[in-house]
Amino acid sequence: MNIHLTLAPMISLIAGILILMVPRLLNYIVAIYLIVIGLIGIFGAGNFRF
Repeated sequence: MNIHLTLAPMISLIAGILILMVPRLLNYIVAIYLIVIGLIGIFGAGNFRF
């Protein structure tokens, strides 16, 4: 039995939990997420396998 995990749903889950616990973190979480998605878009995600 193989479990295939992707990065985006895990990040979303962790971010959602953190936002519920500490709402002030919303700005930082969104900013970091957008930066990471932008970098993956620029450099490609071909080398990232999780």
